[in-house]
Amino acid sequence: MPHFTSPCFRLMFILLMTAAAMPATPAAEVVNPALSKRLEMLDVFNLEYISDAQISPDGERVVYVRHFSDVMTDQQHSNLWLSDFEGRQQRPLTSGNFSDSAPRWSHDGSRLLFRSNRSGKPQLHVMWLASREVMQLTNTAQAPGNAAWSHDDEQIAFSMFVPASPDKVLKMPAKPDGAEWNKPPVYIDDLNYRSDGGGYLAPGKRQLFVLPVTGGTPRQLTDGDHHHAGAVWSVDDQALLFAANAHEDAEYNPLNSEIHRLDMSTGEITALTDRAGPDRSPVPSPDGQWIAYLGFDDRYLGYQNSRLYLMRADGSEQRLLSAEFARDIGNIQWDGRSRGLYFQYTDQGHDYIGHLNLQGNFRQVTGGLGGLSLGRPYNAADFSVAANGRYAYTLGDATHPADLAVGSAGRDKRLTRVNDDLFRYKQLGAVEEFRFQSSHDGLDLQGWIITPPEFDPDRKYPLILEIHGGPFASYGDVFSAELQLFAAAGYVVLYMNPRGSAGYGETFGNYIDKNYPSHDYDDLMSGVDAVLQRGFVDPEQLFVTGGSGGGVLSAWIVGNTDRFAAAVVAKPVINWTSWLLTADLPAFAANYWFKQLPWEDPATYQRYSPLSLVGNVTTPTMLLTGEVDYRTPISESEQYYTALKLARVETALVRIPGASHGIANRPSNLVAKVAAILSWFERYRSPVDAVTDSAGARP
Repeated sequence: MPHFTSPCFRLMFILLMTAAAMPATPAAEVVNPALSKRLEMLDVFNLEYISDAQISPDGERVVYVRHFSDVMTDQQHSNLWLSDFEGRQQRPLTSGNFSDSAPRWSHDGSRLLFRSNRSGKPQLHVMWLASREVMQLTNTAQAPGNAAWSHDDEQIAFSMFVPASPDKVLKMPAKPDGAEWNKPPVYIDDLNYRSDGGGYLAPGKRQLFVLPVTGGTPRQLTDGDHHHAGAVWSVDDQALLFAANAHEDAEYNPLNSEIHRLDMSTGEITALTDRAGPDRSPVPSPDGQWIAYLGFDDRYLGYQNSRLYLMRADGSEQRLLSAEFARDIGNIQWDGRSRGLYFQYTDQGHDYIGHLNLQGNFRQVTGGLGGLSLGRPYNAADFSVAANGRYAYTLGDATHPADLAVGSAGRDKRLTRVNDDLFRYKQLGAVEEFRFQSSHDGLDLQGWIITPPEFDPDRKYPLILEIHGGPFASYGDVFSAELQLFAAAGYVVLYMNPRGSAGYGETFGNYIDKNYPSHDYDDLMSGVDAVLQRGFVDPEQLFVTGGSGGGVLSAWIVGNTDRFAAAVVAKPVINWTSWLLTADLPAFAANYWFKQLPWEDPATYQRYSPLSLVGNVTTPTMLLTGEVDYRTPISESEQYYTALKLARVETALVRIPGASHGIANRPSNLVAKVAAILSWFERYRSPVDAVTDSAGARP
């Protein structure tokens, strides 16, 4: 038997062995991924995807990031690739098991700036395209962040964390010579003292730096007790534009950022905006007359669309450009003639590129964006546009993760098929979009059904309802390794966007503002009922799972109904009071998700906590969370696990070692999560063959 030294690999091995010991289903007869026609858990290591498609300034070439995994080291890596616009010439620019990312073209198109860990830690590098020579630009103790070329291509501006000396409030006596004491105590006096994926925060802030492209010592431009990030150059290179929350109460009002201008000759910083709400992502127009930016007037609602604004280069004449556009706007980029802006948006589960001219008139440029979320079917994509109107983007749908596509004037072309080596002999579950209405109020809703490979509509299958997190997020018509693995195991899979989801407008999103969970439960049950009406799902074989906000709703569901045979509640919030006081975003939660603080209105916190419904639960329920999750701390899962144990409900607790809220930070973690869910459901799945004909007879 192989010896796994990593706790994560030990867990994965145990779960895989447990799944193998369960009653065989048609999907489980072949377990060798090299031979099976269905997607297998170990195929996760074979999946690739494209991100950060950056078109050259002249629109003739595209550089992109190609992601892959190493099954032996359990690590994700990425290299840079280059393609001509037609896709006839594609070749790697970098290679090896490194993380090369964030490529950015120089304005003359001769060089690439990118970030890589090939020196052992993340640093900025420059590549000359003609010779492929690479120079490491930085050698800093801290990892450089977002970087931008000056318009004359002679300087690079970037952000970087600058440590501060910790306060020496605790006066410890000197230890005797040779004594071995524990590490000294850590003194914390910040509201935000840890972050998910970042752990406990060291004192310090992100500051802005500038560095000649020829290399040398970075020059720090900002300081102070607030973060500076996302700087871009003014067209004349005389200033940097960036967003920062420099208000005295920034810790307690985390979204109240402003656009600032830093004069490169004097170092003077001027705030260009001053409204209550987030102003961010400044982008100067090519002619230098305008600055476009994103933000909104903060109404302290759970869901608020980011809108597109314009102001003169000096901050005057601020106006809303997207007043008539009712979706969240992101990734804004000017067209080459300074007559309007391209942007990205999600509408009803689909991602698009749009354009607004300076009069606010909208046109849709193209759709089909997606594919950046391998695990679950979240809407995630990116794009870039050249001065001549050509664009490049990540193309993704339910049949494949992100590939590279390009287009011009709505005529698009797919350039890569990075998973064809796997998918040409793997049969995926078919994905169907459908519409239905909520039993609560008739609200129109959207969902997707994945049927198992070799699906027979005359048989009955078990169903998994999988619920997205957020809760102000959205699923869509995009590939999901997790859900495809469920389908490969013989389940019909249902996923949907209940009220509160993004991409349907602010009214739809705010049905759950200060009211969560509530009638989103009815929406989910209506989706299950709509699928049952089709006749190919066994009503006695219903299962439910979801993570984060989906974990909240999974726990809420088993507290309100016993119709599900088993549940897996992943990284949930179980007790809103303990969550708000232990998670990594207390001010945000207090401002936007509740009207009062826990001790001011304990009844409301209790009312919406799944912990209050433990006495109703009879469904066998597994809890699953990363051990270093600081977004929904594992203490939430531990509370629910102990409560269910005391209530004599069948339950189990699965801890993913080293995992934060985004459990799949390593490929094996994604495998472990899927294995845990399927293993639990197989315990409560019918012991005979999982499918029956439509009359209920076993074949």
